Amino acid sequence: MNSASTSAAAEASTRERRRANCTCLANALASTVPSSFAQAVSSLKSTAPPSKTCFDLYLHGFFVTDDGKWTVVQQGMNGDNKQARRYHWHSEDLKSFVDEPHSAIDGPVQGEIVNLTDKRAEPSRTAQLELLNGLGPAGIVSELSALTGDGVAQALLPHLVMPAHHDVRSSDVFTRRLHGTLAAAAERGPVDFPDLLLTPGVGARTVRSLAMVAEVVHGAPYRFQDPARFSLAHGGKDRHPYPVPLKVYDETIRVMKSAVQKAKLGRHEEMQALKRLDNQARRLEGLAEGPSLESFMAVERAASPALDGRSVFGWEKELAGKKAAN
Repeated sequence: MNSASTSAAAEASTRERRRANCTCLANALASTVPSSFAQAVSSLKSTAPPSKTCFDLYLHGFFVTDDGKWTVVQQGMNGDNKQARRYHWHSEDLKSFVDEPHSAIDGPVQGEIVNLTDKRAEPSRTAQLELLNGLGPAGIVSELSALTGDGVAQALLPHLVMPAHHDVRSSDVFTRRLHGTLAAAAERGPVDFPDLLLTPGVGARTVRSLAMVAEVVHGAPYRFQDPARFSLAHGGKDRHPYPVPLKVYDETIRVMKSAVQKAKLGRHEEMQALKRLDNQARRLEGLAEGPSLESFMAVERAASPALDGRSVFGWEKELAGKKAAN
């Protein structure tokens, strides 16, 4: 084998190791060694052996004796195969939570297993931590995307993958979720926010913003796969997707502040109303129909002067007046 072939083979091997480490790290970061049972509890999920045949952990049982001995029973479920798998952890003779902590892993063959708790995986765990420190979560996702040729995936919160362009486009927004939000605001508004709707010209529009804010408060990570959609709540200072409607912005803050203050006093009516708004949006998003993103933004821009729209370019009312004068 000539030197060029050797160099190409070494480069391919390095690339494959880097790809493997990025893949493992993107799916299950190895935890550092905890020093106590309390620390172990928080790391159990990340140290359970991940496999290409995925068993998602959903059950953790903890058993502790008076003299400090303990056992943990975990259960994972493979929804596709309708199979369960259990992992047992015992405090007796346990030396490490990440280096072969299990007394045994037993079960029928499920294909290739990626077991990061195997002693032989120690170099991989070290390399993954180095990647994490060097690239960060968002960098790992981008690196994996480049290596696999797939599109950039949405990372776990709080590391969101935003579009490379600045304007908000239809491809950035799940329209069905936008339609669900608009429909929920129309249905729940008169029931849960009757006083707010009495505010002329602002009330109904504020309920729509509140529906998006409620999703940020109550949403699960999968709800944030199109983070650009939340810019539709109050616009942007650079007029993307439209100028900030200060009347709506201020009213949204007022309602949220009131809800939080009352909740601290044990009165959860307004927080519950926001949760109902979010729940209704989720129920309706597969059924509701509504405007296209372009039509929605056009309506918001047209209403901007009346809602005290403002951007870095100035007040929309003044800009509209200058445009009309010219």
